[in-house]
Amino acid sequence: MANTILLALAPIFFVMALGYAAGRSHYVENHHVDGLNALVMSFALPASLFAATASAPRAQLLEQVPLFAISSVVMLVVFLGWYFFQTRSPGASKPDASLQALTIAFPNLAGVGLPILADVLGPAGTIPLAIVLAAGSIIISPLSLILVELNDPKKRASAEAPRTRVRTALRHALTKPVVLAPAFGILFALCGLKLGPVIGASLLLIGHAAPGVALFLTGLVLSAASFRLDKTVAVATVVANIIRPLLTVGIVMAVPVSSETANVAILLAAVPSGFFGILFAVNYRLDSAAIGSMVIASTLLSAVTLAIAIAVLFPH
Repeated sequence: MANTILLALAPIFFVMALGYAAGRSHYVENHHVDGLNALVMSFALPASLFAATASAPRAQLLEQVPLFAISSVVMLVVFLGWYFFQTRSPGASKPDASLQALTIAFPNLAGVGLPILADVLGPAGTIPLAIVLAAGSIIISPLSLILVELNDPKKRASAEAPRTRVRTALRHALTKPVVLAPAFGILFALCGLKLGPVIGASLLLIGHAAPGVALFLTGLVLSAASFRLDKTVAVATVVANIIRPLLTVGIVMAVPVSSETANVAILLAAVPSGFFGILFAVNYRLDSAAIGSMVIASTLLSAVTLAIAIAVLFPH
């Protein structure tokens, strides 16, 4: 078991450490990661997710509906809980609270979740990951961007109506390739269409780059963040690494789902905080230091929490 966990986690943290070292040594620019981010989020990961969902049997996709529902509820509860907690705390603006909530609620599925499921479940792990990633991308990311747009002082001072800002935020969030790819892939499969070997192989060739580059990008992004461990960061780390998976445990015990769905939902809920909040904070010129510290602390603690989750959920 120890060897299995080591084989699953060591490559992940090794590649993230490479990205971190490359950024800290300035061998790779860590303040302008738009190119690598575009490669992962606009090309490699969407290609992998579309290929996985579009080639899946219709029955297999329908089996993922409970996973979509459970993951959506968990992420939404964590998001709203942290947002309202922070907005009632002194010194935290609503846009900052929104991006912190996004960071805590939406795990790093692209960087850590994908290789973890690939190791634990094999190629079949891409389909449930695509479903959970779609849930976060369709529900949590747009909600976060809407709250930022509505509470951005510059936008509020402009003549642009709140309804227009909401539409703009929704358009920006829902037209991203990482959102559209699994959605179109699911529709493609439900319609009974087939990719064909040539198209499938072409998509998988670029899609195979997604896990490694996403992990390297995660380390690169973390290398640009200044780390500070305060009470807010500590609480956020506990919520992301412990409360989020425990909340998932409570839900799967309360509703009738298969053991496989329950185990995958819990394991993906144990994945550390994602870095979307950092990228959005940079774009909106908000406080990315606190969010970066949350991601670093969550990623470090996940070496323990993920090992426990794998040992308990997938003992063989």
